[in-house]
Amino acid sequence: MTKSGHRTRMAKLMLHGDLDHPATLSVADLREWTQHRMEVVFDCAADGPQNHVFEGALLRDVVAGAGPAFDARRRKDRSRFLLAVSGGDGHHTVLAWAELDEDFGDSPVLLATRLDGEELDEAGAQLVVPSDRCGARYVSAVTHVWFGSRWRRRTSDRAGRPGLRPGIRRWRGRSRST
Repeated sequence: MTKSGHRTRMAKLMLHGDLDHPATLSVADLREWTQHRMEVVFDCAADGPQNHVFEGALLRDVVAGAGPAFDARRRKDRSRFLLAVSGGDGHHTVLAWAELDEDFGDSPVLLATRLDGEELDEAGAQLVVPSDRCGARYVSAVTHVWFGSRWRRRTSDRAGRPGLRPGIRRWRGRSRST
C-alpha cells in the first residue's frame, strides 16, 4: 500500500523453460535470495555514461533454485544452455549460462530489486550485466526469463530422411552447365 492507502501493483516475471520448477516471481520474491550490491558504470546510446547502484539476486542463484535441466557435474552439459530475457518495453537480450557459471565466466549478473536506493516493486526487476561496458543488455521491467538449450540434433526431416532439413535437396554432383 502507498501512503495514500492505494494498493501498489507488484510487477512479476515468468521464469520458464527447461526447469524443474518454473515460477512467476515478484520483486519481493526476488528479495528472498541473498542480495548483492553493485556499483556499475555503462555507456547508454541515448543518454551517455550512466552511474548506478543496483541491489538484487544473482540470476544464477534464481535459475539454480528453479532446477535447471542439466547435469551439474558435467561442464559441457552446462555450457550449452542459454538465457533469453525480455522486458516490458519489448527489449530482449540473450546470455550464455557459461557467462554466469562459477566454473566459466563467473559474472555476477543481477535481477535487481533496487536501483539507486529505490525499490523496483512497481517498475519490475532489472537485468544488470556489470561486466558489460555498453548498457544494451541491461533490461528494465523484466517480464520473462527463459532458460534452455535449442541445440537439439535433428536426426531426420519431416519425410523421415536422415540428416536433411525440409526444403534442402541433396547435391547430386551434376553440372548445370549447358
